Amino acid sequence: MANESTYKGKIEDWGYLQERLAANATDLAHLEVLRAQLGTVMEQARQMAASQAAQRAAKQQASKSLKSAILEGGRLASLLRAAVKQHYGPASEKVAEFGVQPFRGRKKRTPKQKPTPMPTPSPGPAPHPASTEK
Repeated sequence: MANESTYKGKIEDWGYLQERLAANATDLAHLEVLRAQLGTVMEQARQMAASQAAQRAAKQQASKSLKSAILEGGRLASLLRAAVKQHYGPASEKVAEFGVQPFRGRKKRTPKQKPTPMPTPSPGPAPHPASTEK
């Protein structure tokens, strides 16, 4: 168990070691000071882990609240932009000041030109068959 890599696993390993040292306290009396120090550090680590979990939960709640506020703000901004566009008119350049694209009309369509046909090659003289000499 000494090869634990997670914080929780390490703390649990320390607790197991603490129990074993307490069970054999008579044989290991010279390690009592270190065992007490391990107990103190282990308790601090547990409190910090609990604090970290509480902060993680608070962070998740704050992220959720932020997302909700961003959505509500986006809706209100869209509503206000639409109201500004309605007040000044969709073609007014004044709406550009509020981040709204003014309506400037549609561009005229350019008539599609038919592609010019490629000239076909004129038929040339027929190829001569290869003559074989004897």
